[in-house]
Amino acid sequence: MPKRVLQGVVVSDKGEKTVVVKVERRFTHPVMKKTVRRSKNYHAHDEANAAKVGQTVFIEECRPFSKLKTWKLVEGEAAPAAESGEAA
Repeated sequence: MPKRVLQGVVVSDKGEKTVVVKVERRFTHPVMKKTVRRSKNYHAHDEANAAKVGQTVFIEECRPFSKLKTWKLVEGEAAPAAESGEAA
């Protein structure tokens, strides 16, 4: 079974080898027919402590590292468009 990959923004990098990533999803409300945004925070394993707050990253589903950490950072795949927009 393929592993899920999500894109989100790092909101916290204070943990040792752990980052908190906010992933936003959009869907149309079934009754109101309006686009609704929902977000969820995922704890992800960051072996190299490379991700910083505000950085757009990809996370991949994996085996549990701890009670909350069942995702890991995808190496070498940062969203370049979001990073270049922040630098401007």
